[in-house]
Amino acid sequence: MKKPFLKIFLTFLFTTAALLAKAQIGYDYAQYDLGLGGAYNQVYGDAEKVIGTPSVAVSLNYNQTPYANYLFEIQGGELKGGDKNSVSGRYFRNRFTALVFRGQLQAGEIIDYSGSGFMNGLKNLYISSGVGYVLNDMKEINRKSNTTPQITWGGLDKSNELYIPARIGYELKFFNQYNQPSFKIDIGYQVNFDLTDNLDGFTAGRSKDVWSQISINLKFALGGVTSYRKTI
Repeated sequence: MKKPFLKIFLTFLFTTAALLAKAQIGYDYAQYDLGLGGAYNQVYGDAEKVIGTPSVAVSLNYNQTPYANYLFEIQGGELKGGDKNSVSGRYFRNRFTALVFRGQLQAGEIIDYSGSGFMNGLKNLYISSGVGYVLNDMKEINRKSNTTPQITWGGLDKSNELYIPARIGYELKFFNQYNQPSFKIDIGYQVNFDLTDNLDGFTAGRSKDVWSQISINLKFALGGVTSYRKTI
């Protein structure tokens, strides 16, 4: 009777020891993160002058692996551009809300970084894309030409639009006492390609609006700890 019990006990002991050893050398990670951040925005549209404006963001992140991530983000802030005293007179101030879903692939998912300091530093570089939906609300807009008052530019004061985000960035990972990444700093540059032409409230010209963001996000591990196939 004692031998089967001893065998089960030793199996449990060795399995637990193996799992603890695995955690100590950095295989484990949390599957969920909460992100908080901000961005510096610029709109390249139908208003000649480009003006930088701030926005804030909250995100929920699902980490399929430490280097393959899916993010749902809510952004809010202002977009602004133009000058009432310019030749065209075009000026806008847009109070926007955006919903964004992105997939994010970091280099560590596809490269071998175990034997190289350079590759180890490169592993957190990522590319990302997905789909966004922005709700535009023009708080200020001038559609009348200064040089030819009878000319009025078309556009909408309120609109909802789809856009495609394209992002490149770097994610700094900070580890807890169990060598799990518990805190991250995500620094990125993102270009959003508007699928229509009302982000700035003007429908002028042939090109659709483009909106860029330089952002920094702080991510906090929430839980759902699992293991990866190699050290993180």
